[in-house]
Amino acid sequence: MKGDRVEIMIDAGGEGTRTYEVAATRAGRRVEIATRRGVIEVSEVTRTGSPVRTARFMASRVLALVEYPIADGEGPGEHAPVLAPG
Repeated sequence: MKGDRVEIMIDAGGEGTRTYEVAATRAGRRVEIATRRGVIEVSEVTRTGSPVRTARFMASRVLALVEYPIADGEGPGEHAPVLAPG
C-alpha cells in the first residue's frame, strides 16, 4: 500500500552502521520482505507481483529491520510516531 516503508540498518564494518529505506511510492504498490539462503531481500512490488525495486543484504550484517505500515486513515506522510534508539 502506498506509504508503507521498511527501514534496514546494517553493520558496515569499520564505517559503523548504514541505514537504507525501501518504500511503496505509488498507489497499488507494496513492500515485501523475504529471507533466502542468508540473504534478506526487500522489494517494492506492483499489484501483479512484479518487482520494481529490490535491495539485498547479507543476513549476518543486518542489525535491525523495521516495518512502518501505513495505518488506516493516515496519509503517506503521517506515520505513527517512532521511537529512535537512544
